[in-house]
Amino acid sequence: MSTEPTSGAAVDVGPVPKDWLPGLAQNWKSDLMSGFVLSLIALPLCLGIAIASNAPPIAGIIAGFVGGMLAGFLSGSHLTINGPAAGLIVIVLGAVAELGGGDPVKGFQYTTAVCVVVGAIQIISGFLNAGKLTNFFNLSVIHGMLAGIGIIIILKMFHVMIGMDGTEVIKNAKGMLGLITAIPYAVTNIENYMVAMIGGLALLIMAVWPMLPKIVGQFIPAPLVLAVLGLVLATSFSVDEKYLLTVPLDFFAAIKFPDFSMILTPVSLKYIFIFLFVASLESLLTASAIDKQDPWNRQSDMNKEFIGKGVGNMVSASIGGLPMIAEVVRSAANIMNGARTRWSNFFHGTFLLVFVLSIPAVLNMIPVAALAGMLVFIGFRLAHPKEFAHVLHIGKEEFLYMLVTALIVAFVDLLAGVFIGTALAMFTNMIRGVPISRLFTANTTVETQGDNIVFKLQSAAGFHSFMNIRSKLDAIPAGQKVAIDFSEAGFIDHTVHERLHDFKREYELGGGNVTMQGTENHTPYSSHRSAALVRKR
Repeated sequence: MSTEPTSGAAVDVGPVPKDWLPGLAQNWKSDLMSGFVLSLIALPLCLGIAIASNAPPIAGIIAGFVGGMLAGFLSGSHLTINGPAAGLIVIVLGAVAELGGGDPVKGFQYTTAVCVVVGAIQIISGFLNAGKLTNFFNLSVIHGMLAGIGIIIILKMFHVMIGMDGTEVIKNAKGMLGLITAIPYAVTNIENYMVAMIGGLALLIMAVWPMLPKIVGQFIPAPLVLAVLGLVLATSFSVDEKYLLTVPLDFFAAIKFPDFSMILTPVSLKYIFIFLFVASLESLLTASAIDKQDPWNRQSDMNKEFIGKGVGNMVSASIGGLPMIAEVVRSAANIMNGARTRWSNFFHGTFLLVFVLSIPAVLNMIPVAALAGMLVFIGFRLAHPKEFAHVLHIGKEEFLYMLVTALIVAFVDLLAGVFIGTALAMFTNMIRGVPISRLFTANTTVETQGDNIVFKLQSAAGFHSFMNIRSKLDAIPAGQKVAIDFSEAGFIDHTVHERLHDFKREYELGGGNVTMQGTENHTPYSSHRSAALVRKR
């Protein structure tokens, strides 16, 4: 997810749409159309993410329709779309394997119990105003976490894309390096060339589709095309059922309830923490990113985001669904398709439920390899070289944080990667002049000078102290002329600099004005707008 801010539409888009029932009456046509298109995008994604997570395919659909029909009404954002996401595949996969001890059915029931507890904690966190926690983390470490997850998805789903049993491959490979070394053997020993061709074609469609005219991508989503094409090819060439989806024909009979018998074990507690950290962080970052694209510049209530996702996760997991987040790609597509209110999320979820109730036999004709090809592309997009190049442009140290985090997440452990990446960034900031006494609190003052309110940063400031900085900025009354003065700050890292730009944009949407001064006393680490700054000696 890019840290670059993107402004809302510059053209006049009319008055802000109404919310709730008045919003439905006012905007149902545009929201219904967007919701329908999104459901066509989400259907294969939900199924593919579930398969990649070693969960029942129906679990992805459950998360999709619960996220749309319920969580969207309780969340604090207007245009985000809720559902299962590629960023959680690695965590669900690991939880099912570790908790199940080789039994994926029991492992998934233990995992859904973990997700119910995570949902409850998210609800409590929302009421405790924990939405501000998104301001703590280093942005390049977050990029690295997502890139590491992308690498894992590529390596694990590549084998499924060419028709192999992904579960067996992962079990026999003995780690990520094993998956890499197994690729030549897998390619030279393809079991079913038609299945492999379908997987490769799906990957090609995902890669080529963005190059087509926008009108094509807007109304004919690539995931739908690859699912339909895969279905047609699999049927035409009588592909064996073992290569196809398995969606229950009786949805209600297929509901599996959580098993809480292992909820207090160390493994469950570990995954409660991991799910809570990653799912909450991704949702809050997505809501923030989509706010920047909202044509009406509406701002999300991050505490309600916690509550909405918490309720959604509790309900989804309670009936055998995957965990959910606010998903950035579907949310961006929601805006592109003309959505105006949260009702598009509701319609998207409703259509998903209709599909699984009315056409399960058709879904069972879709080759798993087609969905795997789609996920390999999504993994590549998360770990795209352009993401690394973008962070390198910001600064060499930011590139280091991202690279170290990505490699450790991919080849060691997700939490270890985030922890080590964060510790490395914090240690670097200390070398650059952030004293231990100011790791979590920055020395700042607020003064009134004529018509201006001057917010002075009087000490070195890193990402680890931005929660403290932001709380002081939020205490400034709306609609004022604010000057953020860097002149006395010895060092400002990229994350603080970028988030101050975010504050400027948000504050000015409320009718105020923000200027930044004193940067002429600093040397930037790169030409990037929000590069780290060090005061000239």
